[in-house]
Amino acid sequence: MRAYPIEKNRDIGIIAHIDAGKTTVSERILFYTGVSHRMGEVHTGDTIMDWMEQERERGITITAAATTCFWVPTEYPREDKTHEYRINLIDTPGHVDFTVEVERSLRVLDGGVVVFDGVSGVEPQSETVWHQADKYKVPRICFINKLDRMGASFEKSFQSILDRLTPNAIPAQMPIGIESSFEGVVDLLEQKAVRFSGEHGEIIEKSEVPENLKEETKKQREKLVAKIAEQDDALTEKFLNGKELSLEELRRGLRKGTIANTIVPVFCGPALHNRGVQLLLDAVIYYLPSPADLPPVKGENPKTGEEMLREARDDEKFSALAFKIATDPFIGQLVYFRVYSGSLNKGSYVLNATSEEKERIGRIVRMHANQREEVDQIYAGEIGAAVGLKKTTTGDTLSDPDHAILLEKIIFPEPVISIRIEPKTKADQEKMGMALHRLAEEDPTFRVETDQETGDTIISGMGELHLEIIVDRMFREFKVGANVGQPQVAYRESIKDTAEAEGKYIRQSGGRGQYGHVWLRLEPLARGGGFEFLDEIKGGIIPKEYIGAVEKGIREAMDRGVLAGYKLTDLQATLYDGSYHEVDSSEAAFKIAGSIALQEAARRARLVLLEPLMKIEVVVPEAFIGDITGDLSARRAMIEEMGERGTMKTVAAKVPLATMFGYATQLRSMTQGRGLYTMEFSHYAEVPQNVAQGIIEGRK
Repeated sequence: MRAYPIEKNRDIGIIAHIDAGKTTVSERILFYTGVSHRMGEVHTGDTIMDWMEQERERGITITAAATTCFWVPTEYPREDKTHEYRINLIDTPGHVDFTVEVERSLRVLDGGVVVFDGVSGVEPQSETVWHQADKYKVPRICFINKLDRMGASFEKSFQSILDRLTPNAIPAQMPIGIESSFEGVVDLLEQKAVRFSGEHGEIIEKSEVPENLKEETKKQREKLVAKIAEQDDALTEKFLNGKELSLEELRRGLRKGTIANTIVPVFCGPALHNRGVQLLLDAVIYYLPSPADLPPVKGENPKTGEEMLREARDDEKFSALAFKIATDPFIGQLVYFRVYSGSLNKGSYVLNATSEEKERIGRIVRMHANQREEVDQIYAGEIGAAVGLKKTTTGDTLSDPDHAILLEKIIFPEPVISIRIEPKTKADQEKMGMALHRLAEEDPTFRVETDQETGDTIISGMGELHLEIIVDRMFREFKVGANVGQPQVAYRESIKDTAEAEGKYIRQSGGRGQYGHVWLRLEPLARGGGFEFLDEIKGGIIPKEYIGAVEKGIREAMDRGVLAGYKLTDLQATLYDGSYHEVDSSEAAFKIAGSIALQEAARRARLVLLEPLMKIEVVVPEAFIGDITGDLSARRAMIEEMGERGTMKTVAAKVPLATMFGYATQLRSMTQGRGLYTMEFSHYAEVPQNVAQGIIEGRK
């Protein structure tokens, strides 16, 4: 039987902007829950969750690390196992280049802890991860970190959450003192001051609220209680009749509101100096959902497409989502999965409902960062990893072979930057092929393709840092020697008008000929619309078996591009007429005809070049603001807003990726090393005509 009932499970992720302190919070959680016996520090490179060499060298998180720990809320003695909960924890990266790790983690988590820097408040990447969590409706709690630093402000950080993220945020704690005089926190529900002492802040002392904070505590608590009372009719009635709500009722109401995403409680403390993390763990237990608190997972029948529901129960039919592939040097490929219903035994068979392949589960392990613990069985609501799955990739559904279900896939963003890479020797060529294949399996935002004209290998990713890490891993983990080219922008082509064209492929030679004939209509779609294929053939003028071949021909021609050899996108192709020959028609002939028609129609439909625009935020001292805005304008940036963050000035803009290579060095030299910037992909937009001309000629 399972060791912990499903109600005592929490699947949570720690998400935030780069450098807000996610890994520091995770390391404290591992220390207080007894998983580790000393606290790892990012700045000394000995963290458990950042275990990759590159992570330790750079002090950043690159892959989402999963671990399991156990916690007894602080109101009970640590030895009281009847109140112990299992927490499956994922520490995610903050850097936008590794957005895939956040996306896939949020898809399988039940709750999130969003960490904010107490000096900077909400930063650009905080907004990105917040909106990713909104997309998957993940209940979350906030933790304002680093309140003991110079320039920290709980009020300003909290206000930035209200202004930029959600009006539902409400403090559940207040700091006692700020910056170097930070002493502890006030728990608003219990109306107690909480201080942390001992070498690692492990001793928790509760006392009366300091005199100077009593008035503010009363005011903030009234707001919190009123918001909690709104969550439940019985509580509302009691509250309106002027009766005091018990601590138990308040916690129950706050839990209900958090799970429904109508309240986001905010906690605080400086994690680096070991204050506030135990109360954050209590909040995870009290307010974030167990798998059983959430509605049944939705999927569809792979055969009929009808909607199916699976409840988070062990006696339900098995279903799980594979959300991450990792290569382990000792045991090969690991497939991380989240079990939504039923249970899974090692040695059993599962159906990959996405690819319709049956696979055998060789071993099941629970991951503790890069350490493994073997288990025989895994239950609903748990996260594990399987060894021995050969044909499963990120986003695939695993289900009971006799009761198939297909869960919603994870959609990943398209890469925006690419570089050419060539092996140094013949031996490196084979190793490079294998390494790139492995790395592409692990990371769905990393692509490998071959340039048809030159035969070069081109790798594409989400940013310069992303590709730098990939290449570094290739050198170190796979021992590949290679030369790397300069980064290139991943341009796209699209159309502006509607156009029609005929595609005819007729070959007569001795014996059987070739005959394919189609009429296509191309129409532009909105930006980000991708590609749609419509079949409007009536009365069998083109037999059904050739229509798939026409679509294939169109897609292949789109990949090669028409204007300058870049991929065509954001268009709809309608096949509306054509003809066939009883003897000579074949799939190959219709594929070529589709390709010819696409190219001809695209030329008539006013082709344009698209480029990736990036959302950038630059933070600089006031003295440099003129130079920075001038430099950005020269890079074709559209400046959207200018603001303040403490003593610093901020500039938010949209800027073409093509003009931003080497910006980090330029910014440092312009601001005497004091400027910072963050950049992430925003959308594709049309390239101005004069610039486009240069790009097209450069390709020829």
